[in-house]
Parts: sequence; structure tokens; C-alpha cells
Amino acid sequence: MTDQSHLFLHSQTAAAAGKKAKPAFQWSRLPNNLTGWLLSLPLTVVLFFFLVLPICMIVVVSFWGATEFSIYPAFQFDNYEFLLTSPVTYQVFWNTVKYALITWFFTLVIGFTVAYFLAFHVRSLTWQIVLFLLCTIPFWTSNIIRMISWIPFLGRNGIANSTLISMGVIDEPLEWLLFSDFSVILAFVHLYTLFMVVPIFNTMMRIDTSLIEAARDAGASGYQTLTNVIIPLTKPGIMIGSIFVVTLVMGDFITVRFMSGSQKANVGRLISNDIALLQYPSAAATAVILLITVLLVISVLLRFVDIRKEL
Repeated sequence: MTDQSHLFLHSQTAAAAGKKAKPAFQWSRLPNNLTGWLLSLPLTVVLFFFLVLPICMIVVVSFWGATEFSIYPAFQFDNYEFLLTSPVTYQVFWNTVKYALITWFFTLVIGFTVAYFLAFHVRSLTWQIVLFLLCTIPFWTSNIIRMISWIPFLGRNGIANSTLISMGVIDEPLEWLLFSDFSVILAFVHLYTLFMVVPIFNTMMRIDTSLIEAARDAGASGYQTLTNVIIPLTKPGIMIGSIFVVTLVMGDFITVRFMSGSQKANVGRLISNDIALLQYPSAAATAVILLITVLLVISVLLRFVDIRKEL
């Protein structure tokens, strides 16, 4: 076979191989903005169907009308007018904000203290992990179980009153320990403190210890180091924990129902009662107002720090 024949066969084989081989799709050939949209498309679809669409349905139903036995599609402001002109609504919203603020304060103090101890006083990484997991042990059980466990402890004949009476601190049981604002806030703090500990601890672990050592070398006291170095660098974690705690407390209604003995109410309890009475438009309108309130609170918190850098 001549050299020309070899060249001819080689060219034919290469041509056949080129026809069979298909170039792989390369994302790099697409514009950067189009690539980003395509990659975020699955998550966008999920968020649309399970977050945006349900919220839109709630907003639509909030304008419907209702009778004692049925609801009917309409576009009216009766539900909002009733809510915004009723003094009960403002009282319930005040209770909700009060529970959220008090719970936020105590969870912040406890969460910051626990996170500070784990981050700066526990030197061993192993012990940090062990103690952190110890904080999560209550979350291994149901919220309702952890909440109800306070009832025999705080009751009239519970452990707390019996101990105080045996020690001679009080002469008769304290009535305000259970089925009161005290028991509601205590349960909230117990349930949601970890939501404050985790983001603050995560932020503190990222702080460069050389900054703290430099502050000490410059003659700063422990309080000055805390207020001028640690707290400013921990603001993103504080804001994230605050958003978690405030939104969870404002939407919770089971805790208020059990720990107050049905004597107190918040917005979540109001929505639950409307649903039980099949007053879905009224419940939807209350939910919309609650959503707007929570979004306003979150927007105020986000003005103090840019948590996108933390995320």
C-alpha cells in the first residue's frame, strides 16, 4: 500500500470519528448572568410553589367574605377593617411584641454568655464540641414535651413551690409561677435559647485571637475588649440569632396556650382560634398583618449590620 493510500485511510477515519464524537456542553460558553439564572432555576421553582404561591393565596383569601357556615370569594376590606378597629387586636399584638422582646433579651444574654464561654474559655476543640452538643440535648425531644415538663415543676404543688416552702423562703405556694406571663416567657427562653447560641458561637469562632491579644497588649481591660472588639465583631451572629428568636416567638401559639392555661393570647393564638371556627378569611388577614409586622422587625434589624457577609 502506498503512502497516498495510508493518508487517504487516515483522513477517512478521522472524518468518521469527528462525525460520531459530539462536543460536550460547556457552561463556560454561556454568559455569566445566564449561567447563574439556570443554576438557580430549580431552587427558584421550589420557592415559588412552596413559599411565594402559598403567601399569595393567603393574601387573596384575606379579602374574601365569610358567614357562620361558609366562605365566598370577594374583594372587600371587612376583615382588615374589623382587625384594625378592634381594641382586642392591639392588645393581642402588644402581648406578642412583649413576649418577643422579653424573650429576645434573655436569650441574648444567656446565648452570648454561653457562646463566649465556649469560644474563649474552653481551649480544647474536643471539649468545645462536647459542651456544644450538650447544649443541643434538649432538642432531641419534642418542643411540646420540653414545654409541658415545666408544668409539674412550676405548679402549686410542684417542685419549685415545695422546695421554697421547705427552705422557709415562702409560707404559701406562689400562684404566678404557672399559667402566667412568667411561665410563658420561661418556656420561650428554654425553647429558643439555642437559636441564639449557635450563630453567636459560630461568629465568635471566626474572630482572630490576635485582635484580642493586641487589645490586651494595648492596655485594654476585659470590659473594653468585650465592648470594643468582641461585640462589634459578633454583631452578624447576634442579628441572625435575633431574627430567629423574634420570628419564632411571634409565630408561636402552642406555648402560649399551654403555659398560660389559655388565659393569655398572642397573634398565633388568634389565628388558631379563627381557623378552629372556620373563619379562614379573618385568619388570613391576621396572618398578613403578622407577616408585615415580622418583615418590618427584620428590616429594622438588618439596618444595623449586613448579615450577607456572614452568610
